Amino acid sequence: MYVAGSSRQQAGMSTTTVTPEPPHVLAVDDSIVDRAVISRLLRSSKYRVTTVDSGKRALEVLSLDDSVHMIITDYCMPEMSGYELLKRVKESAELREIPVVLMSSENSPTRIRRCLEEGAEEFLIKPVRASDVSRLCSRLVSTCRR
Repeated sequence: MYVAGSSRQQAGMSTTTVTPEPPHVLAVDDSIVDRAVISRLLRSSKYRVTTVDSGKRALEVLSLDDSVHMIITDYCMPEMSGYELLKRVKESAELREIPVVLMSSENSPTRIRRCLEEGAEEFLIKPVRASDVSRLCSRLVSTCRR
C-alpha cells in the first residue's frame, strides 16, 4: 500500500533545516584595493560583507542596517578617520556593542594604544592576512552567540 508523503509531512511538520545567516561584517576603507582584499578574505571564511569607502558611509549603513556584527575599518581616511568612526560607534547607545577592528599600514604604538583604550577590539597592521581574519572570525562567532 502506497501512502503519499511521510507521517511528518502529513502532520504539517517540516524536516527542512534552517541555516542561520552568516555573520555580517562592515568593511570600511578608502582604498578600493584594500576593500577588495579584506572582502575576499572575509567571504572566503563564509562571512557576509558590506564594503564602503568612508566613515560617513559606514554610519549611513549602520543607521539603516541593524544586522552588522563587526566593523573593520582603516585608520587613515579622508573626511572621517577610522579612529573618529570608532569613537562615534562607541558613543552610540545603539551601536556600542558592535566590535570595531582598526587597521593601518603604519605600526604606531601610540596610535594602537589610543584605539584600544577607546574601545577597539583589535588593531591590525596591513597587509591583512588570512591568519588575521581567522583570529577575528573566531571572536566574531563568539560575539554572534551572545
